[in-house]
Amino acid sequence: MQSQQLKLHDAATWRPEHQDTPLSRAQIVLAFMDPGLGDAAAPIRALQADFPDADIVACSTGGEILGDEVIEGSAVATALAFDNTPTRLATAEVQTSADSFAAGQSLGAQLADDDLAGIFVISEGLQVNGSELVRGLREKICSSAAITGGLAGDGADFGVTRVGANESLRAGRIAAVGFYGDAIRMSHGNAGGWEEFGPQRRITRSQDNVLYELDGKPALDLYKKYLGDAASELPSSGLLFPLKICRTNNEETADDHDAVRTILGINEEDQSLTFAGDIPEGENAQLMMGNFENLISGAGDAAANASPRWGCDSKGSIGILVSCIGRKLLLGQRTAEELEAVSDKLNGMPTIGFYSYGELSPHAASGICELHNQTMTITLLGEA
Repeated sequence: MQSQQLKLHDAATWRPEHQDTPLSRAQIVLAFMDPGLGDAAAPIRALQADFPDADIVACSTGGEILGDEVIEGSAVATALAFDNTPTRLATAEVQTSADSFAAGQSLGAQLADDDLAGIFVISEGLQVNGSELVRGLREKICSSAAITGGLAGDGADFGVTRVGANESLRAGRIAAVGFYGDAIRMSHGNAGGWEEFGPQRRITRSQDNVLYELDGKPALDLYKKYLGDAASELPSSGLLFPLKICRTNNEETADDHDAVRTILGINEEDQSLTFAGDIPEGENAQLMMGNFENLISGAGDAAANASPRWGCDSKGSIGILVSCIGRKLLLGQRTAEELEAVSDKLNGMPTIGFYSYGELSPHAASGICELHNQTMTITLLGEA
């Protein structure tokens, strides 16, 4: 396997970080782009010219990652060329979050095969229920195939997120890359670092990923109480106070462990909050807040969780980082420290990635993929 990292120089020119010429035999190019680039038609065309045989998968972000550096206002990409691993691209559409499960089923059906080893997903970030998307995918593929990826971002604006698959970026798109055969090695890890505070509250009214009431009171009112003056900046300020779902009433399932959810939108009319994934009615919930050192340490833990399962030569391998925009907003000028914590654990393996509205990765407890929020999620790719 070979990988090549690139950075956008101008609207129509990409510059490799280490090699002077494009990796012409690339099968896949993943590109992560500042939302200010809009549909990014010119940068996409430039990638297609440089990598004519590759599938180009791209998305808007909350910030781009290249090594230990957080990029703003530009774009980064990685070209991947495998020696003995076929790949396949699948796409689906969502208009509203209600389409998420069917979109997942469609992606799974397109990618399903006996030798499917893993899937990397880049999804629309706002009009999607990440929990349902993953459930739909899992229904159609073999249980041994790993699923990782993330939801596209729009900085901290929550206006529109875009994904492209061999085309310019647009809203409502989901793209997934399947990796096949026994040569591919796909390792993963995720960790958070957020702390609970305040009392646990019962989710007394919710539907799918929309929360209406906690302890019989409007959910939006509760968030405004804790946010104070920052309430006027919702939903972006809500990223600093994610919600922990403390599952206590479910029967044992793949999703019977605690989860963290982050806000995507608010509705003043019915006082509801829309989250990136399901908010199960009848469970308990608790607000969370960040601690700088814990978040940075959590990023290192995510890399450590991925590394022990990794047996490939780091020179030919690549680490894809998907970290939550909420972490970036809270860490501020210290954001690079979480990338340094990852680099220290990966022993110099090249890394690239983006800040997202949600992360997809197998849960450490169950080994089954689900939506995460406010985590650093790492996917390592290589070949034996």
